[in-house]
Amino acid sequence: MVIKTDELPAAAPADGAREPSSQAGGKGRPGAAELPPVMLLNGDCAESLKKEERAADVPRENGLDEAEPGEETTGQEVIVIQDTGFSVKILAPGIEPFSLQVSPQEMVQEIHQVLMDREDTCHRTCFSLHLDGNMLDHFSELRSVEGLQEGSVLRVVEEPYTVREARIHVRHVRDLLKSLDPSDAFNGVDCNSLSFLSVFTDGDLGDSGKRKKGLEMDPIDCTPPEYILPGSRERPLCPLQPQNRDWKPLQCLKVLTMSGWNPPPGNRKMHGDLMYLFVITAEDRQVSITASTRGFYLNQVQRHPFERIATPFQVYSWTAPQAEHAMDCVRAEDAYTSRLGYEEHIPGQTRDWNEELQTTRELPRKNLPERLLRERAIFKVHSDFTAAATRGAMAVIDGNVMAINPSEETKMQMFIWNNIFFSLGFDVRDHYKDFGGDVAAYVAPTNDLNGVRTYNAVDVEGLYTLGTVVVDYRGYRVTAQSIIPGILERDQEQSVIYGSIDFGKTVMSHPRYLELLERTSRPLKILRHRVLNDRDEEVELCSSVECKGIIGNDGRHYILDLLRTFPPDLNFLPVPGEGLPEECTRAGFPRAHRHKLCCLRQELVDAFVEHRYLLFMKLAALQLMQQKASRIDNPTSLENGDSPSSASKPEDSPGPEAGSEEEGGSASGLAKVKELAETIASDDGTADPRSREVIRNACKAVGSISSTAFDVRFNPDIFSPGVRFPESCQEEVRDQKQLLKDAAAFLLSCQIPGLVKDCIDHAVLPMDGATLAEVMRQRGINMRYLGKVLDMVLRSPARDQLDHIYKIGIGELITRSAKHIFKTYLQGVELSGLSAAISHFLNCFLSSYPNPVAHLPADELISKKRNRRRRNRPPGAADNTAWAVMTPQELWKNICQEAKNYFDFILECETVDQAVETYGLQKITLLREISLKTGIQVGMTQATGVGFDSRHKPAFTEEDVLNIFPVVKHVNPKASDAFHFFQSGQAKVQQGFLKEGCELINEALNLFNNVYGAMHVEICACLRLLARLHYIMGDYAEALSNQQKAVLMSERVMGIEHPNTIQEYMHLALYCFASSQLSTALSLLYRARYLTLLVFGEDHPEMALLDNNIGLVLHGVMEYDLSLRFLENALAVSTKYHGPRSLKVALSHHLVARVYESKAEFRSALQHEKEGYTVYKTQLGEDHEKTKESSEYLKCLTQQAVALQRTMNEIYRNGSSANIPPLKFTAPSMASVLEQLNVINGILFIPLSQKDLENLKAEVARRHQLQEASSREKAEEPMATEPEPAGAPEDVASQPQAAKDPSSPSSQG
Repeated sequence: MVIKTDELPAAAPADGAREPSSQAGGKGRPGAAELPPVMLLNGDCAESLKKEERAADVPRENGLDEAEPGEETTGQEVIVIQDTGFSVKILAPGIEPFSLQVSPQEMVQEIHQVLMDREDTCHRTCFSLHLDGNMLDHFSELRSVEGLQEGSVLRVVEEPYTVREARIHVRHVRDLLKSLDPSDAFNGVDCNSLSFLSVFTDGDLGDSGKRKKGLEMDPIDCTPPEYILPGSRERPLCPLQPQNRDWKPLQCLKVLTMSGWNPPPGNRKMHGDLMYLFVITAEDRQVSITASTRGFYLNQVQRHPFERIATPFQVYSWTAPQAEHAMDCVRAEDAYTSRLGYEEHIPGQTRDWNEELQTTRELPRKNLPERLLRERAIFKVHSDFTAAATRGAMAVIDGNVMAINPSEETKMQMFIWNNIFFSLGFDVRDHYKDFGGDVAAYVAPTNDLNGVRTYNAVDVEGLYTLGTVVVDYRGYRVTAQSIIPGILERDQEQSVIYGSIDFGKTVMSHPRYLELLERTSRPLKILRHRVLNDRDEEVELCSSVECKGIIGNDGRHYILDLLRTFPPDLNFLPVPGEGLPEECTRAGFPRAHRHKLCCLRQELVDAFVEHRYLLFMKLAALQLMQQKASRIDNPTSLENGDSPSSASKPEDSPGPEAGSEEEGGSASGLAKVKELAETIASDDGTADPRSREVIRNACKAVGSISSTAFDVRFNPDIFSPGVRFPESCQEEVRDQKQLLKDAAAFLLSCQIPGLVKDCIDHAVLPMDGATLAEVMRQRGINMRYLGKVLDMVLRSPARDQLDHIYKIGIGELITRSAKHIFKTYLQGVELSGLSAAISHFLNCFLSSYPNPVAHLPADELISKKRNRRRRNRPPGAADNTAWAVMTPQELWKNICQEAKNYFDFILECETVDQAVETYGLQKITLLREISLKTGIQVGMTQATGVGFDSRHKPAFTEEDVLNIFPVVKHVNPKASDAFHFFQSGQAKVQQGFLKEGCELINEALNLFNNVYGAMHVEICACLRLLARLHYIMGDYAEALSNQQKAVLMSERVMGIEHPNTIQEYMHLALYCFASSQLSTALSLLYRARYLTLLVFGEDHPEMALLDNNIGLVLHGVMEYDLSLRFLENALAVSTKYHGPRSLKVALSHHLVARVYESKAEFRSALQHEKEGYTVYKTQLGEDHEKTKESSEYLKCLTQQAVALQRTMNEIYRNGSSANIPPLKFTAPSMASVLEQLNVINGILFIPLSQKDLENLKAEVARRHQLQEASSREKAEEPMATEPEPAGAPEDVASQPQAAKDPSSPSSQG
């Protein structure tokens, strides 16, 4: 939905956007006078709104012809399914009836599942649901059940067990027993992951809210742990996973297994015996249990459901406690009776992944319920396929799968397991010889995966891609793909009917493929073009030559090898005889890269095309105005595009003049151009020739492929080695080459400076390597440009305000270089030497100990016979020990070399201690980054970061390396309708319609749950926004409940110390404080501070906000000295990152002054408040309310100071007989502390009378109608519905710091 926010007050819910204007009371904000009724969420979101305006204004020709499925219908459907969810009453034997929220699209089976997960009903698995005495069918949808409506009563009726049901029940009991035990989360098994919120909240916040109401000022322990105090150097690892009291392995049963008395003999069968179980309880009682048709029974302990539910994709923890390996028969039984061990070998039991993946895509999608069903099926199959592919890839590397070509050398082997095809990332048959050999073979799979992601997102009916997962494990890259039916029986040469199998020598085409790919060419900006094959015949393609088309035995049209979906990046592809624009050569490009598969990112292509579109509009408007002014018959008074040089520097083209015209004039000019462009595009001959000329010139200037409308597309085969173009296309090829050069220049001259500017403005706040990478990728900047980004940061005049970005960037550069080295290092290590090799690498990388010695596994010397069987060894079983001779000096030399070669950045350090010293890094942060990138799991005995700095012993021993996990890349299918609701909800909130916004977002939450299940990053964003809305509307209990879920979910799906989780902890603390749960609020804030210290360190703009929060809460509980430590640190950090003249700093001074006032130290208080007053006066002027407030407060402080001085003088004069009036020292009220907390967290409540509200609503409605009208005119133009806009929901959700507001992917418009 494009919602144009032209004159709306800038009040987007932007969590991350805490900028001065939020304290400036609306000064300088467009439309600040007509603010929405209740609140302003985080002042300065004008930026994201501007983006929306831009998006709304752009009638790009480059859209899909038909709107995305669901695009045009959502409007009406909003009304239809507004009230869809309803609640039913559940009557289960033995417990109180309770109500359950359901939605009509759910199946009866899902209510079953909910009841099995609920604590009070989890002991039943074999039951049916009855409505008015009729049994409901498991697989029918609720909407098809007659008579089921709001308030209906569903009765749980127990059914007799069968052997199958009894087995399912035992399995369920095992799962419940395991759910109490965190080791699955540490080991990264069965989609379990860690969550620690409950340690800090003592259970569910909802109940404690009621308990703690009256005890507001009970004494609470506010002392923060030493290691989180400002200035502390210690970074211990243990508190990252606080050991919960209940986590001492809670064993309910020692043994639960099948009894030796199975199977039941005939006479017992006839009494209903199904099987026998043998149980030993924790107290060593031995029990035999008979499973009969009438059932059996077991008990269970309490946890929040969100701590138990499986996540859709496995999340791995890089730390774990050193666990004793205890005997656990339940788990052992589970390892061997579960299907996981041998499902691959049972005929008829394996899943046909390809069939499942493709069938789900073929499901109908005409209306909302159909689309929900389809998206849910696609998501479920993808997450199952990813899990299976990951398991298979690990089995392949660990040597547990037989190759299909066992006689070949290890690198060349291929594997099939569980209907998935696995290949290793090596250049097997010199396939990539011209592209960089093994290096190219290593990056090709990720490029291919990006292609699959893109084509899946465009979702063209009839065009199929393979299920693809890329797994990095133990130094190897494994690609897992679903298998095209019939492909294994025939040669590739026979199968490929479109594209080329030899990089463009022999090329084929096929009309059906051209027709299908033509539909993707608009959204993907791919140009349909002709190439020559080896017989010099022209062949037409609509993709790169490597993209192959194969029709499977199932008759479906598959495309594969999508590694060059996007055009090449010329900055990293030197082509003899082709010069690059000046912006590129100035920056030292082109540079030869390790491989020739460098492509531009899709986000860059989209941004470039949008940039060109604006340029096109400006050029045309300028020419029209010149025509109008001169009224001469010379239509081309500004002939643009005659020389390639004018086209090659679009940045310097007549943009500025167009902009510097009278604003109104240029706006109307643009409107005329739009109108004109439409007339010409519709080609009805009404446009006069001069106007046609204008459009033609503008098209030519921006490199459009059509001369009557704006349409920029790329030919992905330009500059491909081995691809030749026909003579007739030479001019087109020349234009395309120029376009690619311009795109390469655009990345350097627009995108990277844009990123740096956003960092200076704190529009983005990355906190670690992953969030920085996300921010870069959203702007289409590949990671290989990291060195260039850092160069630009160094040269920036605001270098100090970019200090955090520089540190993160350097840390990322070092750990990425180390990862490249680690990859090849690990390939030579056999399984028994893994922990020794990894700990040795970490010692060389991070320990101050100068000469660590590697411990070789003892059996190295025993057998020399193994060498004869070298060829058939699994890839991970090399037996050389070259890794053992690495030294810290050598490793750091290689890291600096790698940084220079890969990122073109010179690191000035020869040891880890120099790096830490020179760049202000933390070893613990480097350890976290390298572990996350490579899948290492370290033990937390490294209790403090002290071990790192010891010069007398190495920091890591073999025992410290607990595990190595795979790093998995996969496709993330989207819930499109839910996302549209989410965006409309946000738009409503921005317009001040909180209630309506809340309803839409609740609806989105419903749909997200429908598609993704209970756990997902986007659900997390939804819950966060709902919590915020409830908080603003004064419903603290609801805010708490939603935010608690958001924190748990963020911990589970993103990781316990992910920057997003830190944000969630801060929001939860605010809502706890508002609900008078002060000690919980403090615990949560201390946790957030600890995590920030671990992930980055103290010197980050976000720390200022955190410390202000902590300082305010401590002020509220009258811990003045502690409070000052945090507030003064916040002041220092704010001053550094926002400049001493910023409004944020003024507010910081005021907060410090208030604490000094409470301590009766008026001189210090006055000093700070004066600083604040000066800032307000210079920034906002004498008459601004902030300046006046500050001036009032200064007067009040002065009076108090004078009164105090009088008293003191009185005492000096008269000694003990002095008559002293009582001094008034003010302890702050909770309300005033909460008010300040809201201010610093960017929530402003604006009191309005009922009449104001009515007027405001009317005004907003009037504007809304005007916009509707204008957007209706716009809707006639083909709108661009990109497959994945630049800040696609996945990016925003997965990367909070990247977007202005983690919960608002609205920057897409």
